[in-house]
Amino acid sequence: MSKKVVLPSTRSHNNIVDANTLLNLYRDMLLGRSFEDMCAQMYYRGKMFGFVHLYNGQEAVSTGVINSLQNNDYVCSTYRDHVHALSKGIPPKLVMAELFGKETGCSRGRGGSMHVFSAEHNFLGGFAFIGEGIPIALGSAFQSIYRKQVMQDNREIAVTACFFGDGTSNNGQFFECLNMAVLWKLPMIFVVENNQWAIGMAHNRSTSSPEIHKKAEAFGLPGIEVDGMDVLAVREVAQNAIYRARSGKGPTLIEALTYRFRGHSLADPDELRSREEKEAWIARDPIKRFRSLLINHKNIEVSMIDQIDMKVKKVIDESIAFAITSPEPQVKDLKKYLFAED
Repeated sequence: MSKKVVLPSTRSHNNIVDANTLLNLYRDMLLGRSFEDMCAQMYYRGKMFGFVHLYNGQEAVSTGVINSLQNNDYVCSTYRDHVHALSKGIPPKLVMAELFGKETGCSRGRGGSMHVFSAEHNFLGGFAFIGEGIPIALGSAFQSIYRKQVMQDNREIAVTACFFGDGTSNNGQFFECLNMAVLWKLPMIFVVENNQWAIGMAHNRSTSSPEIHKKAEAFGLPGIEVDGMDVLAVREVAQNAIYRARSGKGPTLIEALTYRFRGHSLADPDELRSREEKEAWIARDPIKRFRSLLINHKNIEVSMIDQIDMKVKKVIDESIAFAITSPEPQVKDLKKYLFAED
């Protein structure tokens, strides 16, 4: 039986978390960060092409939400999709191979960085345009209800978590889908990763109502703001939203306040954000803070943390080796996968 650890917290209810769960949360965040750091290295070495948008700094959101889902639940991402895919369980080597454009990639090398996809893991993909994935996620949530109510499926309702950024919150699809999700009480979680910047536009300069979670009130669903740099805070809010959705009570809008530590993409020189702003957010690094919390707590041994660090490094190294040695797609298969095959 795994031991229980009581964590210092300002949150009101039960904050007892299983030690194995804590270590898994740390491992997942570290895997995401390490993967993205390696992507940057490979991009600058000419191993990856096109736009590559990294997730550094936002790991607590992906880990806190996706690790609270069940295997049969769905996740819909954005162009910043690598870490969401890893949190959903897609093997790192398959994601890395996809970024290298290799046949062994999870999208057979056809999708690249912005279009990671896995039907096996119920990962609905990354999408290049803002707001593009929200209607897809809505359809996913709708089919869960349709299977239950019309097709008399006895399985538990599958929940869909849809991620998007603050820039998307001024997009019409966002409001349309909020309305439809509430109207049909769909098992869906809208997760706004408010990293404060929509490419080069500061969020508070581009919207008349910067507090995105308050937009939920107009449609009659709960809107919750959470510290997106605190994985336990995100996890708690996500678990409540998932329970509500699975119970047939409808969607929840979660606004996670977070920050990306790199530019919009690896092609972005990141000259628009002030040094003071970046340093203030980097000081709240979700992985370093969580690691410090675990190490400073007597029930978590440093050696256990170190083992995770080494295992994650090995996984990343193996992913690179797999991607490098994997075959390129063949020209004769150029039109393959465009249509469903028998």
